[in-house]
Amino acid sequence: MRVSKLVARTLREDPKDAPLRSHNLLLRGGYILQVSTGIYTMMPLAKRITTKIERIIREEMNRIEGQEITMPVVMPRELWEEAGRYEGIGPEMLRFRDRNGNDMLLGMTHEEPVVQAARAHITSYRQLPVMMYQIQTKFRDEARSRGGLIRVREFTMKDAYSFHTTNEDMIEYYNRCHAAYVRIFRRAGLKNFIDVESDTGMMGGGMSHEFMFLTDVGEDTLFICDKCHYRANREVARFAFAAEPADTTSADAELPLEKVATPNRKTIEEVSSFLGVQSADTAKAVLYVHNKTNFVFVLIRGDFEVNETKLAKILGKGELRAAQDEEIRALGAVPGYASPIGLDVSKFTLLIDETILRSKNLVTGANEEGFHVRNFNAGRDLKGGRTVEIATPREGDACCECGAPLRVSRGIEIGNIFQLGTKYSAPMRCEFLDADGKSRPMIMGCYGIGVGRLLASVIEESHDDYGPIWPMSIAPYEVHVCVLDPAKGGVGEVAAKLVGELETAGVEVLMDDRNEKAGVQFADADLFGVPLRLILSPRNLAQGMVEFKLRGQKGSEMWPVDEVPARLSEVIAREKASYLE
Repeated sequence: MRVSKLVARTLREDPKDAPLRSHNLLLRGGYILQVSTGIYTMMPLAKRITTKIERIIREEMNRIEGQEITMPVVMPRELWEEAGRYEGIGPEMLRFRDRNGNDMLLGMTHEEPVVQAARAHITSYRQLPVMMYQIQTKFRDEARSRGGLIRVREFTMKDAYSFHTTNEDMIEYYNRCHAAYVRIFRRAGLKNFIDVESDTGMMGGGMSHEFMFLTDVGEDTLFICDKCHYRANREVARFAFAAEPADTTSADAELPLEKVATPNRKTIEEVSSFLGVQSADTAKAVLYVHNKTNFVFVLIRGDFEVNETKLAKILGKGELRAAQDEEIRALGAVPGYASPIGLDVSKFTLLIDETILRSKNLVTGANEEGFHVRNFNAGRDLKGGRTVEIATPREGDACCECGAPLRVSRGIEIGNIFQLGTKYSAPMRCEFLDADGKSRPMIMGCYGIGVGRLLASVIEESHDDYGPIWPMSIAPYEVHVCVLDPAKGGVGEVAAKLVGELETAGVEVLMDDRNEKAGVQFADADLFGVPLRLILSPRNLAQGMVEFKLRGQKGSEMWPVDEVPARLSEVIAREKASYLE
């Protein structure tokens, strides 16, 4: 490919509203073009990279006996109703009607059609296990698209689904796919990634893990134990709670309730400062509305935050939102001074976090404007309620497995795997006949990778101030040839002959054939990020030499022009081998 013909307009200035480095460089290098919010055209350079990523994915999926299929982007409502998900998913799923008035939707995930395919073609235990996968366009109407390809609405995803006769067989395959994912990310050039326990979300099932690229710009919060290697997303992270009241003199005895004036003090910070206590000595009331009519009263220690993902899972299906002030008053509570003390608990669901039950003599609301109470003890002062664990861990909290301090990190999700069980196969009657002739639902696993997000994550990990540094395994081209002053000293003719030899040998070459100054060519070469660079100039060719440079390294070497093809072949082979196991 000649740069003069490459459809990629480069930018010298940073584009607006692109704070993430990957987004910035994808725009500056002409890799992507925004069509609408969260919707992009993948231009030639990006397309070449994603094609290579998809090839790696296909090779690893085929390695674990995957069979590739292609399922439709558009699906009928009835298929999703079979699994019970059509009404349960919110506005992120785009719905529409076709010309015949049929309710249709754009696929944001493909459990329903793959189950339909399995039940149509698999009938006996002798055919199991099997895995089917696709690399397909999906649409998810994200409320907050961000970061270029990090969070988009339309995206390409590899999703795979396995079908099994037993849960044990599914777990064994789940582990095989886990190992395949590690190989995929390493082959794509990514180094700094881990897997963490995660919430199953709308996918459902018994267990899931996310593969996270660790980066300070990640949108996910991760809790990591460096001692026992417990790792979990904030949504499901657990910790070992140990009550350590700030007021050690009251650690043993339960003191009598005492109402105290707290004029115009509503927040935990305001109340604790006014009364001279720490936030760990307070009980915080957080009120929600679930399924539009069910009021939920959550009581948690003041120095912790409610994990709303855990809360939603406890409450079950339905919309969850914060209660409004007038709704709080309707329960008999007072906004800013609320607590369940003295309220009719039959009017709401009372959930008491374990941080409250294992702490004593706390300060909480008095349900009276301008007043709180001291020495609240839930076991003594409350009747009813359900004990739950919905507190979000904090940096330094004890690991639930070994007790060592937890470390907080940030990450970008680059892949996920789920143990679905029979969540979809049972309601959709995806069944097989076992050895005794009995019909049973298939056990399922699910495995996804976002192609564009993986591309962006590689940039986040591998770049400098001038552009991406692509790994050889997914680089758009293997060699970038800069031709300086092509009309002088036969440079143009030598370059054309050399590039022809390389392309004949199967080397992917991008040649800058423009009559541009060295600074312009080098700046564009940095934005294109090709791992190997050859520089041909009249001065060097007069000595029979070509300059060779590795992208991202300052130094360079001088090679005899006639040795270039052989030397490049060695370097390319070495670079490619470094990404293979």
